[in-house]
Amino acid sequence: MLAPVKVGILGLGTVGGGTVHVLQHNAEEISRRAGRGIVVTHACAKVLNKNHPYSTDQILLTEQLTDVVNNPEIEIIIELLGGTTIAREMTLQAIANGKHVVTANKALIAKHGNEIFAAAQAKGVTVAFEAAVCGGMPIIKAIREGLAANKIDWIAGIINGTSNFILTEMREKGSNFVDVLAEAQVLGYAERDPTFDIEGIDAAHKLTILASIAFGIPLQFDKVYMEGITKITSEDIQYAEELGYKIKHLGLTKRTKNGIELRVHPTFIPNKRLLSKVEGVMNAVMVESDALGQSLYYGAGAGALPTASSIVADLVDVTRTLTTDPGNRVPHLAFQPNALVDLPILPIEEIETSYYIRLSVLDKLGVLAKVTNIFSENSISIEAIIQKEISSSSDHVSVVIITHQVLEKRMIQAIQAIEKLQGLIGHVTRIRLERCA
Repeated sequence: MLAPVKVGILGLGTVGGGTVHVLQHNAEEISRRAGRGIVVTHACAKVLNKNHPYSTDQILLTEQLTDVVNNPEIEIIIELLGGTTIAREMTLQAIANGKHVVTANKALIAKHGNEIFAAAQAKGVTVAFEAAVCGGMPIIKAIREGLAANKIDWIAGIINGTSNFILTEMREKGSNFVDVLAEAQVLGYAERDPTFDIEGIDAAHKLTILASIAFGIPLQFDKVYMEGITKITSEDIQYAEELGYKIKHLGLTKRTKNGIELRVHPTFIPNKRLLSKVEGVMNAVMVESDALGQSLYYGAGAGALPTASSIVADLVDVTRTLTTDPGNRVPHLAFQPNALVDLPILPIEEIETSYYIRLSVLDKLGVLAKVTNIFSENSISIEAIIQKEISSSSDHVSVVIITHQVLEKRMIQAIQAIEKLQGLIGHVTRIRLERCA
């Protein structure tokens, strides 16, 4: 039996502690799978997370990152620092030292992955990042390896558990966004500053990675269209229910004849679709490919042990390849580095989808006719229109419209024209609608 692989870990917080726990608790099983033991011998941590029953007796602890990254005995570095500045510096330093890297840092990969993978290829080492997307759900391996025979057409995913929890609670309890966000923070599902989750940034990091391994394109986080859930109201959720839909915060990337769509936003999804059934903090990704057709991947998208599951799986994969020629390893982004193609990323104005439109207008003759005329002038076909009954205490009425597919720029033009109409109360609410997912 070969000597155990020595691992250094940067960060022993929630996920780091979970990773050490899994490695120690399942040591025999992991060794049988990897062909040799995998042990954490060094760790950099200012504060230890002891929520998990792991031992640090055999781990040399330090507060200096370089003590771990530059240690010649360590073969694999686990990066769990978060952020992109120090994490990038330490990752590149580890690669320069000839060490393999396992990371759960989605922002690092989405923003600096092209640079990091080029450095790793030049040095003949591997950077593994399964835990960076959807926690414990092995979606990277599924797309990169399991679907290697397929041409992928699109990916649609609920890839941020915080946003999904908030929308689920809003629908089930009839609560407003602010109240549910506060509840999510108390429960630990949302950070004190929830911006990354509720504004779509976290989901955009993940979608950047999924698109790259699906279509063989460079990582391009700066070209993702992002829209969060802060403007979703209980009224919209109620109308969605009445119309046979649910509102989900969706990450969506598609291959089209004009380029690649790369977008994150709230989306109406028909109740009969599998993604509409994903509730609470759970994640799910649906993939449409030519040979397999549709496949769905569902699981916990966060949490110490689920994320540790993916990190340790990466450690096993890296351990198996330690004696493999670098040219024969699975490419970081699924396609061989010299086979990546820089397909154009479509601006949001050039995507085509259906829409849910909600507006409030004065209950006067001709106002609604002007709205439908504007849609007609912009070549927007209406699938359904619902005018809610006016209440005795109001002089305006809510109108809900579902459209057929149309270019976004036409919808933008139509909404701009509608918002200039006399008789419109407030602004037009627009939520995209996808039937493929």
